[in-house]
Amino acid sequence: MSYQRPGWFTVHVVNPLIRWLGMASTLDVARRQTGTLQRVPVNVLEFAGNRYVVSMRGQTHWVRNLRTAERCTIRRRGRRQAYLAVELSEEQRSHIVAVYRDRWQVQRFFDQMPSSTDHPAFRLDPVENGGSHKSH
Repeated sequence: MSYQRPGWFTVHVVNPLIRWLGMASTLDVARRQTGTLQRVPVNVLEFAGNRYVVSMRGQTHWVRNLRTAERCTIRRRGRRQAYLAVELSEEQRSHIVAVYRDRWQVQRFFDQMPSSTDHPAFRLDPVENGGSHKSH
């Protein structure tokens, strides 16, 4: 499993600045061991009527936390929406990763880890009224 660890500057300066400026959405997910919230900036891809998040850095902590929690909240400019996160299969993932890469111009991460299997991706299904979710 591939993982590109972000540097100190990214974690302590760039990510908080991106969140504060509202330049990206923030994914809130419960940590798998403590249950406390992990907050990380993400680019949400809107494509073919669905929303997706893709991990540019591979098997990150937020990916592992999302697999365990299966739910998250996306925050952007004062708005919050709860989601059920459905991890994409390898067949589904390759197309979404390609669209994501082109949309967000993040080629450098994909140059270092070129296979779409290195980049977990999730479809975000809205959770209505805080409890129920649509089934698939």
